[in-house]
Amino acid sequence: MPFKIIASQCTSCSACEPECPNVAIREKGGTFVIDPKKCTECEGHFDTAQCAVVCPVPDTCIPA
Repeated sequence: MPFKIIASQCTSCSACEPECPNVAIREKGGTFVIDPKKCTECEGHFDTAQCAVVCPVPDTCIPA
């Protein structure tokens, strides 16, 4: 299941974007979004989804 970013909680800090090994995160309309077609939950790269690990706002990057 891909992850998603809760837009209303996203502070647009961009911490998640460079951490994504699949280049699935991009800015759109002043907030960041995750392309569900590219998101693999970092499987094969990390044990946990890196967007959720680096996000400074709890529960902003969550499973879709």
